[in-house]
Amino acid sequence: MFPVILVMCAALADARGAHHLAFYALLAAVPLAAVAALDAFGRFLDARDDTLLALQALLWGLALSLVVLSCGVRSNAVGAVPRLAVTATLACVAVFAIKGCFAAAPFLRRLVSLRPAKP
Repeated sequence: MFPVILVMCAALADARGAHHLAFYALLAAVPLAAVAALDAFGRFLDARDDTLLALQALLWGLALSLVVLSCGVRSNAVGAVPRLAVTATLACVAVFAIKGCFAAAPFLRRLVSLRPAKP
């Protein structure tokens, strides 16, 4: 949850022009995203038949890669922030949105299967 908040803060800071703040938010998100990715991969290894857990672990790995890419590009930037860094941050936000949709899918399936009681 904390990596998601930090990446969202970095995206907002980029939108406001505070690129140094975005860099430090992403830098703080790197170890937290790594822990979340390892945890998701461990849960996948415990239940290998669950495709939702496999997808969540894969998406955490992708999010971690995007956060590291954005931090790496920003660290060498002099003056303006490269487009690749901003694009990687926004792509990470999109990955988190996709993760949220997949996490909500079982609840939505359960909600659709509910039927009203007969009077």
